[in-house]
Parts: sequence; structure tokens; C-alpha cells
Amino acid sequence: MTVTQWMQRVGVGWMTWELTHSSAWLGIVAAADLAPMLVLGPLGGALSDRVNQVRMLRITQALMVVQAVGLAILAYLGLVNIWVLFLASLATGLLAPFFGASRQSVLPNTVPRSELSTAIALDSALFQATRFIGPAFASLMIPIYGVEGTFITYAVGSFSFLASVFLIDVTMPPRAPRTNRNIWQDIGESFTYVRSHKGIWPAFLLLATASVFVRPVQDMLPGFAGDIFRSDAVGLAYLSSAMGVGAMLSAGFVAFRGRITGLTRHAILGTIGLALSILGFVVSDILWFGVLFSGLIGFTLNTMSTSISALVQTAVHDSMRGRVVSLYQLIFRGTPAVGTLVVGFVSGYVSLRWTFAFSAALMFVVWLVMLPRRRDIAAALEVER
Repeated sequence: MTVTQWMQRVGVGWMTWELTHSSAWLGIVAAADLAPMLVLGPLGGALSDRVNQVRMLRITQALMVVQAVGLAILAYLGLVNIWVLFLASLATGLLAPFFGASRQSVLPNTVPRSELSTAIALDSALFQATRFIGPAFASLMIPIYGVEGTFITYAVGSFSFLASVFLIDVTMPPRAPRTNRNIWQDIGESFTYVRSHKGIWPAFLLLATASVFVRPVQDMLPGFAGDIFRSDAVGLAYLSSAMGVGAMLSAGFVAFRGRITGLTRHAILGTIGLALSILGFVVSDILWFGVLFSGLIGFTLNTMSTSISALVQTAVHDSMRGRVVSLYQLIFRGTPAVGTLVVGFVSGYVSLRWTFAFSAALMFVVWLVMLPRRRDIAAALEVER
């Protein structure tokens, strides 16, 4: 389902570009999908730690099916305009905090405890890779079937996942007796927990920097394909496919390692690799040069974000899992909304190239800051619970 969801996002992005030819609108529509996580992410996590998480997962997925089918029908009838795309993206964004928190809370209970770290690494790697694999498939589909094909594919994928969710049969761990604290106190406790953790806090800071300043490159690929590389949907397909291949290689690398030890090193190495990859991507207007570095962006970004996800899921206590995971998703899914808006508007004045060149320089600085602390971070994160 996640692959088809990312296919829909590329379809929405490409149709936005065709309707407006505006990088600002690309940022606005992408932000509609991502920004609600900034507000609702902690609430989704706190709610997940209080209610039946399997039931919460089923309800949110059912609502996602409604959104997917509705957009597919409107696209088939030719009734989609920029405001329909904005509202469809906003609907997805409003559901994502509750869906993500419940899914990540259920996941660790589907495998034996002894296999938890391996399962988390595998799920994280595959999930992160779909961010690139889905766009790659979408970019190949659009020239053949049109943007509408991505919407229909997502409708089918989301319904299939809904059916599988109702087949889930897991035993959730017992919870401590509920206190009289309200949900806002639970949210406050999650921030305190993360801030006092010697590994999760710097890992989240690293992820936030990449999410705000680098991850928007994926949402801006239609602009790069059209303005920088002077291509069309076929060029977009090459760029997205290369990013997908890089992510797939990274996913295989992280997943088949099968252990947590050493992932902190890979997360920090991914930071400098990402800086160099972004810099290489923006220095030329030759499409095949861009395709090469697009693949490197996919590999390095996926290695860093997957490593952090696996480390956090392993280190966090079960009683805090839903809330801490929701903060991870707030950073991973919500903060790019800020980045896409900033990049969309700034690039209108200084170009996409110079905007992401600055991002590359910033990631290099972050790498220099994190490098001396890597052993302390690893000691706090690389534990088997």
C-alpha cells in the first residue's frame, strides 16, 4: 500500500506542475500532505498509547480508502483542479498521524521479542525505500497511462491493505493502569523523555535537519526535470527511478545486516554522503549526471533515515513507543512541509540549484557537529531491549 501511496503523491505533484508550472504550488500541495503531522503527530501518538491500537489502525485505513477512491473517481471524470489536489493532500495529511502511530505500535508485537531488532530494521528499510520506489513506478506509469493511473493504483492498493489489516491477529502487551492525567500531560511526558535521552535526542536533531533542508528535493523533482534538465515526464521518470534504485540498495544493505550494532555509524556517514550527493545533483544541467546523483541521494538519505528509525524503535521503552514514534513521524513526515514551503518560495528568487547547494553545505556542518559525539550516541541507542 505504501508504494501506491507514494505513486499517488508523485501523480499529485506532476499534475500540480502541469496545472500551475509553479514551484510555490508544488510546495503548498506537498505541505498540505505533510504539515498536519506537525500539529497532530504528538496527539496521534498519545492516543495510540491509550486506545486499542489495532482498532485505531483499521479505522484510519478505512478513511484513507475513502479519500483514495474519491480522488480516483474525480480524476477519471476530469474534475480535478489545483484546489481538489490541495484538499485531497490535506485529507491524507490529517489521517497520517493517527495511522502512523497505530501502525508502528502494532508492528513490534507481530514478531518474537528476540527478532525485534531485525524486524524493525527490515520494516524501516522497506518503508523508507517505498518513498523512492513508489515515485519511480509512478514516473514510469504517467507517460503511458496518465496521472489518473497513479490515483487508481493507490485506490486499489489502499483497499488491499485495508483487507489485510482486518486479518491481523496480535496480542498487545499489557499496559500500566491508566492514571488521571489528561492526554496533554502524556504528550508533555514524551517530549521530556526524548529530550533527556542521550541517543534519541541527537538522532532526532539529525533527522530533522535532513527532513527540512534535503527531503524536499523529492517533491521538487518535477521542477528539476522541467527547468534544470529541460526534460518532461520521461526525465522525471529517470530521476525518480534512480532515486528508487538507490533506496532499494540501501534497504537491502540495512535489512540484511540483521543487527543494530553499527547503525549509528551508518546514520552519521549517511549525513556526509547526503551532502556530497546533493551537491553533485545541482552542479550540472546534464540529465544523466543528475540521474547518477539522484541515485546517490536515494541511497544516502534512506541509509540515514532507516538507521535512525531502527535505532529509536529498539531503544524506546514499550510504554512510550506510540508517543516517541509519533515524534519521529512528526520530524520525518511533518517537518518536510516546512522545507517544501521554504524551498518552493526561495527557489523562485535564487533557483532550485542554489537553494539545495545551501542545503548540502548545512548537512556538511551537521556532520562535523555529530562526528565527535558518535560514540556517546551509539552507546545510548545500540541496545537490545
